This record gives sequence, structure tokens and C-alpha cells, in this order.
Amino acid sequence: MERRQTLDAVRGCALASMILYHAAWDMVYIFGADWPWYRGMGAYVWQQSICWTFILLSGYCWSLGRRQLRRGLTVFACGALVTAATWLFMPGNLVQFGVLTLLGSASILLWGLAPLLSRLPARAGLAGSFSLFLLLRNVNSGCLGFEGLRLLRLPEGLYRNRLTAFLGFPPADFFSTDYFSLLPWLFLFLTGYFLFRLHPPEGRETRRIPLAAAMGRRSLLIYMLHQPVVYGVLSVLFR
Repeated sequence: MERRQTLDAVRGCALASMILYHAAWDMVYIFGADWPWYRGMGAYVWQQSICWTFILLSGYCWSLGRRQLRRGLTVFACGALVTAATWLFMPGNLVQFGVLTLLGSASILLWGLAPLLSRLPARAGLAGSFSLFLLLRNVNSGCLGFEGLRLLRLPEGLYRNRLTAFLGFPPADFFSTDYFSLLPWLFLFLTGYFLFRLHPPEGRETRRIPLAAAMGRRSLLIYMLHQPVVYGVLSVLFR
């Protein structure tokens, strides 16, 4: 428990940043706040820093769990619940294959692949996973490459339906306000897994951030509750 304080604190800080980001999203896209900066590069970097931290940290912490399959199924079910809730109550802001679906799927897949991946040298696995993540970063947009670097256009036949969207190849009519497909994000999750094998947490820690660590230990519950709470508070304020 002493060695997990920093991990919980990092997760808690990322969670607090995500709550602020989603509050700003609600302000702009639901309540009509005129914030041009939120549609710019700064807000995009902010959003990416949150999801990179969550996914990388989830992969890193996977080996610390004792019931990885059950945890993966639970997180996947929570992702399905988010999809159902937005479909029923906020269809204009539908979430399909959001971050919880990704994290649950990645955890389940790693549970099945761990006997094979454990045989790979940690350094090679880390380098290979992160390289594949960078190479596949633009796969949702129809090509290989990272951000503005577009290396190779992929066949349009890959982008067919919701199954291919789950894998990373969304069709033209696919829409989701929170979309994290297996490709490329599974490889960032695996990067965290191999990073743990290369540098597991060691030693006792003296510095703590109690509030952030407490949030990090309850990250799934807070994630499931934060949007309804934020939306409810903003609704009262705007009225």
C-alpha cells in the first residue's frame, strides 16, 4: 500500500483534470459558452494529456491487480452502462466505445495474452508497443502516422460498421462524443504494462497527496458519477 500512494495520487490528479475538462465541454457544447480557446490546440493537448495518463497508468497498474479478468469485465460493463445512459437520455451526445470500454477490453485481452507477452523482453515489448501506438495514432482518420504526419492511406474497405469502429476503423456515419478504439490505444495500454515490468514501483514513499490519492483509489466510481453531477450543477447555475 505504501508503494501505491504515488500511483493513486497521479490517477487522482488526472481524474480532477478530467472533471474540469468535461465541465468545460458541457459549458461549451451543451450550455453554449463562447470559448474559442476550447476548440483550439491548447484544449486538445489538455484532453490528450488526460487520456494518455489514464490509459498508460491503467496498463502500468494491471500487474498489481489480483483479479484482472473480473476487473476488466466490471470496467467494460460500466462502459456499456455509459453508452446505454447516453443513448436513452442524451442521444445527441451518444458515447460509443468510450474510454471505459477500451480499458475494460484492454484488461481482458491482456489477461488472455499475458502468458505470451510475459515471455517477451520488457525493453523490446516497451519499444515495440509504443512504436506501434505512434504508427497507428491516425488509424481512426484512415491512415498510418502520428497527428499531422500521415504516412500511408489505409483501404476504405476496412471502415465498414460498428465492429470495425470498435477495432479502430469507424465508418463515415459513425459518431461518438468519447471514442477510444482498440487501435491505437491498446498499444499505449501495453506500453504501460511493459513499463511496469521494466520499472516496477520500489521503495517506501514519504510524500503524499491525501485528497488526490483518495480520488485515485475510487477512480471508477468517481468517473461514473462525475458527469451527472457536473451537468446537474451547471444546469442549476445556468438557470
